[in-house]
Amino acid sequence: MAKQLAKPLVIVESPAKAKTIGKFLSNRYTIKASVGHVIDLPKSKMGVDIENDFDPQYITIRGKGDILKDIKKAAKKASKIYLATDPDREGEAIAWHLSRALKLEPDAKVRVEFHEITKDAVKTAIKKPRSINTDLVDSQQARRVLDRLVGYKISPLLWGKVRKGLSAGRVQSAVTKIICDREREIKAFNPEEYWEIMAIAGKDKIYSQFNLIGKVNGSKIDKIKMGNEEEALNIQKVLETSEMIVKKISSSDKKKNPNPPFTTSTLQQEASKNLNFATNKTMRTAQELYEGIEIQGNGTVGLITYLRTDSVRISDTALEASKDWILSEYGDSYYEGKKEYKKKGKRDIQDAHEAIRPTNVDLSPDKIKSSLSRDQYKLYKLIWNRFVASQMKSANYKTHAIDVESGEYKLRTSDRILIFDGFLKLYPEKIKSEKKSMPKVEKEDVLDVKDIEKSQHFTQAPPRYNEASLVKMLEELGIGRPSTYAPTISTIISRGYVEKEQKTLIPTELGFLVNDLLEEYFKTIVNKEFTATMEDQLDAVEAGEIEWKEILRGFYGDFEKAFVYAEEKLEEFKLEDEISDILCENCGKNMVVKHGRYGKFLACPGYPECKNTKPILKTIDVPCPKCGGKIVEKKSKKGKKFYGCEKYPECDFVAWSEPVEKKCPECGEYMVKKRLKSKEMIKCSACGYQEEVE
Repeated sequence: MAKQLAKPLVIVESPAKAKTIGKFLSNRYTIKASVGHVIDLPKSKMGVDIENDFDPQYITIRGKGDILKDIKKAAKKASKIYLATDPDREGEAIAWHLSRALKLEPDAKVRVEFHEITKDAVKTAIKKPRSINTDLVDSQQARRVLDRLVGYKISPLLWGKVRKGLSAGRVQSAVTKIICDREREIKAFNPEEYWEIMAIAGKDKIYSQFNLIGKVNGSKIDKIKMGNEEEALNIQKVLETSEMIVKKISSSDKKKNPNPPFTTSTLQQEASKNLNFATNKTMRTAQELYEGIEIQGNGTVGLITYLRTDSVRISDTALEASKDWILSEYGDSYYEGKKEYKKKGKRDIQDAHEAIRPTNVDLSPDKIKSSLSRDQYKLYKLIWNRFVASQMKSANYKTHAIDVESGEYKLRTSDRILIFDGFLKLYPEKIKSEKKSMPKVEKEDVLDVKDIEKSQHFTQAPPRYNEASLVKMLEELGIGRPSTYAPTISTIISRGYVEKEQKTLIPTELGFLVNDLLEEYFKTIVNKEFTATMEDQLDAVEAGEIEWKEILRGFYGDFEKAFVYAEEKLEEFKLEDEISDILCENCGKNMVVKHGRYGKFLACPGYPECKNTKPILKTIDVPCPKCGGKIVEKKSKKGKKFYGCEKYPECDFVAWSEPVEKKCPECGEYMVKKRLKSKEMIKCSACGYQEEVE
């Protein structure tokens, strides 16, 4: 029997990626998946030897022993080893752990990076192995140890003083504070009254709306603040008794430039706004697109480049491909030439990656729609359209404005007309043409005034954060990294510090309590400036400018003093359970609200004698359309809100949108609440009839 030739071994993280790469490299290579980390700090203890200069005490992760054993066995037979874990800090750390477990030489050229999972990219990367980047590894080690020091010190303190199951974290606590601060800002907000005035004026029976923009003061225009009706009325009287004279007619061309292709952060924001995707759903779906999907007629293909990137750089090959597609589909008029983008910011540490883009522009979303799930198609289309649009010509608008003076006041009307759609042809945005019926006038014309209207308004409190606006704020502040935003948001929700209500993030009483405790005893942990500065230092480690343990030494001294002080001074809090008006059917006691892994639930206070629990159901004051019983708000296994009858399973009524009491005037079926942009609507569940809610 012929001796089997040794094959090169390629180790990746994901089994899905291993499957895709295996098809590209055929049976000439052995492919193994580590399934993420195989070696890490232990879960049962801190795993950091503080006395020995913060030396990490790594172990094989429980349950990963067989995987590591299998990889070691394959490595012994391999002619060469390639560590092809993800091309980021964490992937570099996994590769480093594997290299040490396999006893490879520290400077051995075994590290390969797949920035996209395509046949050409994989084969090219295999030919260019490098040694492991220890600066990248050290940056990740510093991050991991810092998080351990914070989490494994403060969390047990919270368990003992407040309640079991609580946690604190270097990034999650700063994010919770940002949400708590916004909620306090909203609660403390006092609306201020203000008034606006507009005139309906024109010429030759063509009228337009002129808005008051200020008071004429020589060559300047002073802004006016009308804080009450009397002030507005005084200005209104002047306008009603003065001629409205045209002083300036202007027009100009305006450009709207396309945005660069996506980074991790901008993808999360746009997917939240446009697709209603939570950040963790966006990252999960993007991972599927990156790792490879079976495309009819093309085999398994990684559809997008690596999803964790801060860069907006595009390769020359991708630029050429987008050019060819634009020219063939839209022609010369839509292609301006290569557009290269630069990321705004202090340090573009991840510029080794490209922006998130399709790996093959010819695989347009609609061409491969049948091979994708609904979510995959939506996200791929967003990424594909954004990338191609980034290489298209700007949109051009023509703006017109008429400035008039009435007495001592200046008013203006304007419109904006789209004259060339450019990139908007592929990537429409909310900015649209605003073509008005502008009167044809000349300078010094006196306009006919049809009406002068005044209106009362009140200033609005700042809005609560949703996932998109929170991600944007975190990136602006430099807190965490885009790849950590999704797990951080998921953590603060699962811990019960924040609740998600109609897309917005609202801190709970528990969130306020824990935030206030941390702010009192561990001010630096929740301080956003400190957290952002720490990120800069971690980037400096990655750039080879700072030794990683230097950060830990600088941090730990003050942190340990704060911890000892908190341990001595922090009194025990008795967090009382909220008592409900629902009686336990087993023992008759009022049930209390408890916090569990999946949110709030009701439990009998007689535990352990009585172990009765039940979900918290919000009742909607609308009778069930089928049986007349009460409608209750529920959640599906995936956490999606729906509405059903309290008499289930006897009554099987269910609706994804909240029912209302009013019946459809056209067919008599029940109607549901819908929100279309800024309008509140009610819509028939059967025939499609809808009306706006007053």
